[in-house]
Amino acid sequence: MSNPLRIFLVDDELPALNRLQDILADCQNDVPHVVIGTATNGMTTLVQLAEHPADLVILDIQMPQMSGIEVARKLLDMQHPPSVIFATAFEDYGVAAFDVRAVDYLLKPIRHDRLVTALHRVLDLQQPHPEGVRQDTDAQGRTHFTVSERGRVHLVPVADACYLKAEQKYITLRTREREFLLEDSLTRLEDEFAGRFVRIHRNCLVAREAVVGFERVPNGSETHWVVLLKDLPERLAVSRRQQHIIKEFREHNADG
Repeated sequence: MSNPLRIFLVDDELPALNRLQDILADCQNDVPHVVIGTATNGMTTLVQLAEHPADLVILDIQMPQMSGIEVARKLLDMQHPPSVIFATAFEDYGVAAFDVRAVDYLLKPIRHDRLVTALHRVLDLQQPHPEGVRQDTDAQGRTHFTVSERGRVHLVPVADACYLKAEQKYITLRTREREFLLEDSLTRLEDEFAGRFVRIHRNCLVAREAVVGFERVPNGSETHWVVLLKDLPERLAVSRRQQHIIKEFREHNADG
């Protein structure tokens, strides 16, 4: 961005608000920005942002009258919603925070390096994309899966997912490094990320960029097709109903 990032700060405790301004000032060389306003409650926040739009709102969660989660949900109704980063002393709200499409979730006391990382995430989301180039996000800009694991919330980049496989009531999200468990619907994920993933079986979506080929393997007296994945040993079965994708991949590679 050529212009400084316009940031609005919200915290019901003035010492926390002042500390946030101080640590932001220390980040000025890393990410140029201007604090366009502050508020100590949700209603004032919504009124001021309606009059003076921001690129980013850094928002406390536990506030009287209206929580930060409620504020973020109302911000989504704006014509041009700002990005939201939550800054809180509590870990318990991670899943709720990312349900309202927060870019990041910072635990107080906020460290300089974590804040810089979060600000860069906002900048990445706001970079213009060339005409005709599809972004790796959905219409609302979701770039990460949120995974709750042993009391912590992990942000897993959508771009890191090699496949999504339904197993009982969970979805196994496989990256090149490890597996995560998601509570989600495979059909909903297929609709949401149709440009990135392709269905190979009723229980499995594979990232297009992770596919390096297909192979026929013995299956009793018959053979069936499996997907070969980049940097992963797994061989994922392709159902008969989805075998048309093999032809589509081959045609695409031939055109390329």
